[in-house]
Amino acid sequence: MATMATTVHLLIVLHSLVAAAVAQPPVARPGCRGTCGDITVPYPFGIGAGCYRDDDIPGFQLECDDSGPSPPRLTVFGYRLAALSMEDGEITTYLSARRSCYNSMGGFVDGNGGSTTDMNLSGTAHLFSSTENQLVALGCPTLGYFVDEYGFYVSGCVSVCQQSSEHTFSCTGVGCCQSAIPSEVNFFYPQQSNNPNPNNSVAFTNDTTPCHYVFLVETQWFDSESVYLNDRNDDFEVPVVLDWAVRNVDNCSTASQMADFACRSVQSECLDVVNGPGYRCYCSAGYEGNPYLDNGCIDIDECQVEDTCYGDCANTPGNYTCQCPPEKSGDPTVKDGCKPKDKFTSTLRVVTGVGVGVILLGSMCCGTCLALQKSNLIRTKKKFFEHNGGVILQQQMRSYSSSSSTARGATTGGFKIFSAQDLNKATNNFAADRILGRGGHGIVYKGVLPDSSVVAIKKSKMMEEAETKEFTREMLILSQINHRNIVKLLGCCLEVEVPMLVYEYVSNGTLHHYIHGGKGLDAHTSLDTRLRIGAESAEALAYMHTSASPPILHGDIKTANILLDGNLTAKVTDFGASKLAPNDEAEVIATLVQGTCGYLDPEYLMTCKLTDKSDVYSFGVVVLELLTRKKVLSFDGPEQNRSLVSRFVMAMKAGRHDELMDDKVRSEMGPEALEEVTHLLMRCVSMNGEERPGMKEVAERLQGLRRYQRLPWGQASGRDSEQEEEENKRLLGTRRQGDVDYKFKPRDVLHIEGASAYTYSS
Repeated sequence: MATMATTVHLLIVLHSLVAAAVAQPPVARPGCRGTCGDITVPYPFGIGAGCYRDDDIPGFQLECDDSGPSPPRLTVFGYRLAALSMEDGEITTYLSARRSCYNSMGGFVDGNGGSTTDMNLSGTAHLFSSTENQLVALGCPTLGYFVDEYGFYVSGCVSVCQQSSEHTFSCTGVGCCQSAIPSEVNFFYPQQSNNPNPNNSVAFTNDTTPCHYVFLVETQWFDSESVYLNDRNDDFEVPVVLDWAVRNVDNCSTASQMADFACRSVQSECLDVVNGPGYRCYCSAGYEGNPYLDNGCIDIDECQVEDTCYGDCANTPGNYTCQCPPEKSGDPTVKDGCKPKDKFTSTLRVVTGVGVGVILLGSMCCGTCLALQKSNLIRTKKKFFEHNGGVILQQQMRSYSSSSSTARGATTGGFKIFSAQDLNKATNNFAADRILGRGGHGIVYKGVLPDSSVVAIKKSKMMEEAETKEFTREMLILSQINHRNIVKLLGCCLEVEVPMLVYEYVSNGTLHHYIHGGKGLDAHTSLDTRLRIGAESAEALAYMHTSASPPILHGDIKTANILLDGNLTAKVTDFGASKLAPNDEAEVIATLVQGTCGYLDPEYLMTCKLTDKSDVYSFGVVVLELLTRKKVLSFDGPEQNRSLVSRFVMAMKAGRHDELMDDKVRSEMGPEALEEVTHLLMRCVSMNGEERPGMKEVAERLQGLRRYQRLPWGQASGRDSEQEEEENKRLLGTRRQGDVDYKFKPRDVLHIEGASAYTYSS
């Protein structure tokens, strides 16, 4: 029996140790060293190949020398590390204080200036901390300062002298001075000047010290150790704090779209840093560990944390519950906060029962009315939900999620069905000051969801019942689109009379506003910016045509449906007229032509057949609008000049198409580039859809134009040499044999007058 008891006890202890080991959050990459001496080395830092983040920005590779009898030495760029903090985003290194010693006549005796007293962090993941460090100069008289990599002054201070009997070490300018440093400093080279006063006053000549120092030091360390630095004449090291971050991109918004996004753990968050560009990752509230590793953030078992709960504690993912036992009440988070419940006497129970009965009887009428109203509201919401295809959409979401999970382990990509209450709160009951814009398919509002994320909420126009099934199917397909130049569809609300769609929020308005709105893309905007916006939009449409499954035809491409974010990155939006590519010829004929005057494909208008080449025509008009800054329809001049396409084609036939371009475009675009873009536009706006290029080719040619334009001979003032012709062909490409000589006549171009949104019923 004793042996069995001992065995059981050992098993319990072993189980506890294993559980504790499992609960420990990861630090380094699997198979990599996690410590050097008493310093923990968490990823993205690492020791050895494959153990640190390698994004072409040095600073995460560390070296550990533990080969000798001395304690292990952890270094970065050869500098010894004293501490490394992932939570604070700081590392502490050691630098030698720069020393300069002089004789009684002021002549230089010796010093220690060298690489161990300065530090160059240019192009690395580190910057000197402006909040944790200060510059200090010791000795008198002295001017201590440091310069940047170009030799320009950054920060410094002057230290003067007093008589010995009056001398106190407080580092306020007598024998010692200190100064703050600015942010984003990446270079430290200390300098020192003896006797900075040309007048030789007693403050600079009386009771001088033989040795002077200047160094960058951690403020907290210096405040506690400064008294021991007084009147020194030897060499010593001081700690310096560096701010580190992932700096291969500027911020979280850009980084989250990249494949090497550093925040790998599911339960992690990204925050922009304040000292320079870049970002750092943190575990979400209720989790701990290393957010830079896959599954690196693990749930904190708050019930195991001392002084957290003095009642019945239950751990939950990212949180916990704490309650008093059933026989007690009070505050379970305070020691002895749970007290035994008071026992009711029989009389008190009777009195309480009667009182409760009276209250219930008095409130029954009000409760019944409220219940009826709530029931009616629920029925109304359910009716709208079913009418707008909510049941169909839920079935399709479950079906898609099941098939995707089996095939790829994927989900519906975060697409969500919102309640009307959620969107009312997000838009402050659809207040007028939340309106972002009005379009042909509805009104768009700015909304803020409970998690503080900003979205664009679109109230669509009424749908016909026959459109309901197709609407829900297309919404689910559109929700799967994940492209950096396409506005993401996040969800919808169907329990209202008019369905509402929830999109990601894009902050800088439409391309149409930036071309014609008086700011943004104005006469001074470079050709490169215009070509980049055009190429990004073309890549989005090419993705929809060739990579989406099934392919998607936009159907209403125009500058008003291309949004720009804070970096002027193009994002295609407004799929109100979009169609999924037909599976067979029986589906190609539409009974309703939708589009916008000036951008509408003439072949689509005549045949009612929407194809991918219809989007190509509309996109050609967008590029023409970008390069000319002229409206697609103008009713001020003669009839033949009302359409921008007509003006361009006639100018092309007359050899004067360059005069139609914007002044900035003419001043930057060389003749080769002008010929190439003119040829591309003529193909895009061809009356025959078969003669138009595909969107993938359009995107490639615009990117090639952009790269060519950056070459010295690609500018308007440049001249091609024979050696440069091969580079021109590589960037601009060669004309295909199928390219034709377009012979447009004014009557071949459709001139459509009236409103901007055009609908034709057959």
